Amino acid sequence: MTAAVALTVAGSDPSGGAGVQADLKTFSALGTYGTAVLTALTAQNTRGVTGVHGVPADFVALQLQTLFADVTVHATKLGMLGTADVVREVARVLADRPGGPVVCDPVMVATSGDRLISAEAVDAVRADLLPVTDLLTPNVPEAAALLDVAPATTVEELAPQATALLALGPAAVLLKGGHLGGEQSVDVLVTAGGVLETRRPRVATTSTHGTGCTLSSALTALAAQDRLAGREPDWAPLVDRARDYLQTALEAGAALGVGSGHGPVHHFAGWWEA
Repeated sequence: MTAAVALTVAGSDPSGGAGVQADLKTFSALGTYGTAVLTALTAQNTRGVTGVHGVPADFVALQLQTLFADVTVHATKLGMLGTADVVREVARVLADRPGGPVVCDPVMVATSGDRLISAEAVDAVRADLLPVTDLLTPNVPEAAALLDVAPATTVEELAPQATALLALGPAAVLLKGGHLGGEQSVDVLVTAGGVLETRRPRVATTSTHGTGCTLSSALTALAAQDRLAGREPDWAPLVDRARDYLQTALEAGAALGVGSGHGPVHHFAGWWEA
């Protein structure tokens, strides 16, 4: 093969800023061929979510199995899965590693505050999905939900929570500290080799729709390229590259002028101007 192939397993966002739409844009921007399995249709815009229509778990599994029967996938990103049945089916299909390294963004709450996953599904993520995950990328509220603890309120609390998440089964954890505020946005990467902090200047913008999707799909695109080249992902340098890409997309997002709420980041900021 000559092209790195990444897969997103996630929900659809009609406004184009998050979900499968954001993932495919990110894959393309970073030079990776994108494939997609839909888990849900959402009715949403930049101001909120008004409805979710889930795809039956057996059909999600059929989409995955049919894709893997024909296309070599080098890395897989998991986003909004929605129900416990879908979580379990996705974990079952991925257990044999047909989609390369798995980056799991445990989407639970939209930027607008709307909840996107059931409590039973959170339990299924914890029990079934984390053991087949190579990199888990929760934000502060998602980490708290998975650990059943209070959300971190300081940067100093990120590493202990990320370490606790690592004990649940993923090979690595990137705990995103964007919810903490401050002049810098601090993320913490925890692997078997230790703890690494990454920092970027906080961007003063309301164009933050899909930031989590964009970061995790950037990591997936870069991991797919490594896998095509015969390398296993080294998450520390990939996190730096993915955060640089997201920083540029955040800085340019407001210029798009899309929507009247939390607008999207500009996934193609390096290619065309708003």
